[in-house]
Amino acid sequence: MEHGIRWIASIQLDNLNFADDLALLSHTHQQMKTTSVAEASASVRRNIHKGKSKILKYNTANSNQTTIGGWVPEDVETFLDSIIDGQR
Repeated sequence: MEHGIRWIASIQLDNLNFADDLALLSHTHQQMKTTSVAEASASVRRNIHKGKSKILKYNTANSNQTTIGGWVPEDVETFLDSIIDGQR
């Protein structure tokens, strides 16, 4: 079974275990997935940290804002100090 996510044709993102961080990776239904994770987290008394939560959009035409309980996370162009270039 293949693990990870095909980032671009020649690159596979394999290790998504980042201590206590969660990366939501999605091509569609971004708001629905974000809301689902926020609700599941709240059900076990875990909150999404507003100071640490960011939105990274890669190679997408989707310009809709994603909200978490009415709050809009900042859009960023880097993840773990790596620049994500949508022009590849």
